[in-house]
Amino acid sequence: MKLLQEFKAFAIKGNAVDMAVGIIVGAAFGKIVNSMVGDVIMPPIGLAVGGVDFTDLSLTLKAAEGAAPAVVLRYGAFLQSMVDFTIVAFAVFLLVKGINALKRAEEARPAPPPAPSRSEELLAEIRDILRRQGG
Repeated sequence: MKLLQEFKAFAIKGNAVDMAVGIIVGAAFGKIVNSMVGDVIMPPIGLAVGGVDFTDLSLTLKAAEGAAPAVVLRYGAFLQSMVDFTIVAFAVFLLVKGINALKRAEEARPAPPPAPSRSEELLAEIRDILRRQGG
């Protein structure tokens, strides 16, 4: 029973809930980034480099014998993963850079001057009354 209470206390803590929300949003954001890379960035790059796809590059270390499959070093798949990672990392970098620029622009805006406090308003009224009486 104590284990259940500890789990409940852990699950209800703000950090656990924040982490869960972050994971869910991160998964959704990952789909957006993958779509941006696969559907928007990769087609022009593929067109520019002539549709080069490294995934078929491999080196057969040992040929297939009977029922045993061949031992193949698929270095092309690794190279393609590295290219994909580099493109995704660069796209995320540009996205974060853009978001940070927007945040800096928002922070650079001057804050509106604070409204005068009640005592400042009263002092201004007293000043105005004294000016009217004195002059």
